[in-house]
Amino acid sequence: MPTRLSAADVVTLIDEANRAARRLHRKLHLPPADLEDLSQDLLLDLICRLPGFDARRGSVGAFANIVLRNQSSRIAMRIQRQRRAQDGWMFSLDAPMAGSREPLKNLLLEDDGLASWYGQRPLDIDMQHARLATECVLARLSNGDRQLCRALSQLTVSDLVAHSAVKRSTLHRRISGLRPILTAYGLGPCWDGFQTA
Repeated sequence: MPTRLSAADVVTLIDEANRAARRLHRKLHLPPADLEDLSQDLLLDLICRLPGFDARRGSVGAFANIVLRNQSSRIAMRIQRQRRAQDGWMFSLDAPMAGSREPLKNLLLEDDGLASWYGQRPLDIDMQHARLATECVLARLSNGDRQLCRALSQLTVSDLVAHSAVKRSTLHRRISGLRPILTAYGLGPCWDGFQTA
């Protein structure tokens, strides 16, 4: 493996990973939100396998094509196994409803949740406690985290990614970092149950 990759080699790796992700996404009929994740997974696997590259045996593009093809087949087999386990269909809240481009999670209300089917609708006093706890936590957060919480209270993750320059993986990483902070300030069950943040 060369000690340093040229800028052209890096562009080749990224282009090959994006092309393989689009091909796999199209063949598996995955939701649009999964394309970027597929691309990043393939690129990460390719970067991890770069120490096995030998310039005497071929170009970086040819090496990338072989590695990406193998990883794509492993991902496809994993997804097909999941589909077989779920009677041939992938259940995802990010998947659009039939005849709509809107994901399922944007169409569901609080009253459509599993808890409401069992008569466990939140009481008004619980909502007031959650609102008070949220205000206390927001006062203690940094300005950037506070802005993220405000944006998430008005937009879904998909909409936030579409309207800003932030990548989906970066946004999920920031949300994952916020969860323990919110839990430490007393918003553990409220975060998931009422989506107040």
